[in-house]
Amino acid sequence: MKTFRLMSTLFFLFVLCLGIHAQQRLLGGDISLLPSYEEAGTVYRDETGKAVNPLEYFKEEGWNAIRVRLFVEPDRAPAEHKGEGVCQDLDYVMKLGQRIKEAGYQFMLDFHYSDTWADPGKQLMPYRWKNSSVASLPDSVYQYTKKSLEVMVKAGACPDLVQVGNEITNGMMWPAAKVNPLGKDNWDILVKLLESGVKACREVCPRAKIIIHTEKAGEWDKTKSYYNHLRQLDYDVIGLSYYPMWHKAVGVLGATLDSLAVNFPDKEVMIVETAAYYSHEKDQWAKSADQYSEFYPISTEGQRIFTHELVAELRRHANVTGLFWWFPEENACGNTVTEGWLNRGLFDNRTGKALPAMKEFNRFIR
Repeated sequence: MKTFRLMSTLFFLFVLCLGIHAQQRLLGGDISLLPSYEEAGTVYRDETGKAVNPLEYFKEEGWNAIRVRLFVEPDRAPAEHKGEGVCQDLDYVMKLGQRIKEAGYQFMLDFHYSDTWADPGKQLMPYRWKNSSVASLPDSVYQYTKKSLEVMVKAGACPDLVQVGNEITNGMMWPAAKVNPLGKDNWDILVKLLESGVKACREVCPRAKIIIHTEKAGEWDKTKSYYNHLRQLDYDVIGLSYYPMWHKAVGVLGATLDSLAVNFPDKEVMIVETAAYYSHEKDQWAKSADQYSEFYPISTEGQRIFTHELVAELRRHANVTGLFWWFPEENACGNTVTEGWLNRGLFDNRTGKALPAMKEFNRFIR
């Protein structure tokens, strides 16, 4: 009997994986700062040095999806965050979303539910809800999400995928919905906030896939515990951030993906953020030239090798249906869009030319 049950379970997972594998894989990037670069007159070039239109070039390289972040009121963000690229209000995102849809891409909208960066270290309450009662927050999230999506739909920029929160392993809209993935506090309010966001998405964009995005790809215990808390939530995709300098080796990610397939077999998985350094030049955050080089050299070749190994690993997992590079559009050649260089994009900050990692990245769907 035990053998029969085991075989039945394996057969079920096999059939499910076949179904997921048959779905179109999505390949793209979060290009939220592209309009700012274009306004500054930035020239993008392919690997040969030929000037290209970024949206057309990405399509030629096999990309079929684009991700864009949305802040509540980015004008209220700290000055240093604005210098890092926080400027995406609803009007900005609507116009970029129109271009993305007109170009034939699938469009992923990333709600930050903050006026500035929402990530593991900060999920700051938007100013407009700063003095609101905790009990009123779910309705606030619902109304804000619904109205934002209605604007997008009316403009012809209906998202195909929607992230309800950005890197929210530690919750969102702190302190009200701050959680520990292995703890018990505040899960009730976090779930209510997520339910409210999801409800608005289902009402306004019923065909869109809902993504819940976390960033503990290298820590299975936290990832498992987190999504176990959301067993009753209506969503479609487990979204993960995976950066080698913070989330361990590619093999560790592979183990997490295997475990997700077994423990959450009804969910697709997408790597909604990834990137790796090719330099630390003019990088205000790097403390040394070899920081973050534990797994890959800080060089264009190191970035290429990382991308090659990541894509090879992801292609082994039938439950992985999407891969997105974060900030691929960084291109400091002749512009001053951001203060300092990050050097994790797919274009060389000095020449504006596409880096070797671009070709490796595109192998995910080729």
